[in-house]
Amino acid sequence: MPQILLLEDEPAIADTLLYALRSEGFAVTHVQLAREALAAFATQPPDIAILDVGVPDGNGFDVCRAIRKTSELPIVFLTARTEEIDRILGLELGADDYVSKPFSPREVCARVKAILRRTASGRGAEPAAALATSPAAPLRLDEAAQRIACGGDYLALTRYEFLLLATLLRRPGRIFSRAELMELVWAEAPDTLDRTVDAHIKMLRAKLRERGLSAELIQTHRNMGYSLTLSL
Repeated sequence: MPQILLLEDEPAIADTLLYALRSEGFAVTHVQLAREALAAFATQPPDIAILDVGVPDGNGFDVCRAIRKTSELPIVFLTARTEEIDRILGLELGADDYVSKPFSPREVCARVKAILRRTASGRGAEPAAALATSPAAPLRLDEAAQRIACGGDYLALTRYEFLLLATLLRRPGRIFSRAELMELVWAEAPDTLDRTVDAHIKMLRAKLRERGLSAELIQTHRNMGYSLTLSL
């Protein structure tokens, strides 16, 4: 039974989500404060966390920062905020998804299931060295496991980081405009902002540098878009 950590201080929203998630077979630990969320995470790490951005003793962003110091736990933000800077900040912190209030509990359940399917398939995937792609390539896409290999293991990517990098990796050298990437990667999130593409490119480049690869594997084409090269 998948374990979910839910940080939400509004009783009406929490009750609705708890009912929907438990009806889908999830075990949910519900807390109302940021410090309680961190304590629950330390006591029994869940399979996924759903974090409200605004809570009485802090915010979900701070909880995410603390979790990211030690874990790649999938994280979904819940927020009533619509400002662009808040969305970009949440995504730069490594959120897997971002749901704005008001929302449908069914939508939240569907997004949670999609994220858990991806992470579960990655854990059960074959070793990266066994992928049926060129061993010389710095990055190798495993479509079945929805993971991207780098060296002898996989990159730790959020949902949209994976979708974005996979889109570029399927067509090396092909320039994708921001509009094309928005349509291909964020088709199920029509309220996503254009700057989200740039924020995710920035995060992907940072992760490539951490693995000893050149950030210029993802190339910027001014006034055109982005492409990926495997020749560096």
